[in-house]
Amino acid sequence: MNYIKQLTAVIMRFTEDDRLNTAHVSLYLALFQLWNMNRFRNPISLNRMDVMKISKIGSRTTYHRCMKELDYWGYLHYIPSHNPLKGSRVKMFIFETSSEQEIEQVLSQQEVQAVSPSINTIKKIKTTKLQKEGFSKPSKEELKSVFTDLLELEKFFNYYESNGWKIGGRSPMKNWKAAAKNWMLNAEKFNPKIQQSNLHLNQDKDYDIPL
Repeated sequence: MNYIKQLTAVIMRFTEDDRLNTAHVSLYLALFQLWNMNRFRNPISLNRMDVMKISKIGSRTTYHRCMKELDYWGYLHYIPSHNPLKGSRVKMFIFETSSEQEIEQVLSQQEVQAVSPSINTIKKIKTTKLQKEGFSKPSKEELKSVFTDLLELEKFFNYYESNGWKIGGRSPMKNWKAAAKNWMLNAEKFNPKIQQSNLHLNQDKDYDIPL
């Protein structure tokens, strides 16, 4: 495995994932260092005190919360130990490969007693890749419930279709109806219509009379 490509791929995911905070990133990098020291074998055994020391996380509650959230969000698979004499383990997912290779690798490396958690984790990976925050792209028919101007509807749809339905080109869209209403407000602001009522024309004026 190319650890530079792996780390680069993970950092790119961190950039796009607004759920993460500094504790999540610090914990992942500490686990990545331990994984590196173990020649990228999977899974790796953990000593909680060592991981907390490397990641600079001082709270056990924060440590366990971040570990479980990294597992739930598809960055790794946490295998807690209920035996005080046996440490917990973690399986690090490889992101430098394609999605299909990534899923196949998780399956091939998973131990028999952890098959069910592994399958659940794979489902989470697919869900994270295909859908964020429950957002689904609207159809043009759905947009007609917001847009009265079909030209603006086309502009709105084509613009967001081309940039992957992201606000500002970076953050994934969460509410397309709100975005459509803001689009219409801006369209009215930059394209004001001339109100005929404001034009006071005297149709009976005699233009032969000098001013």
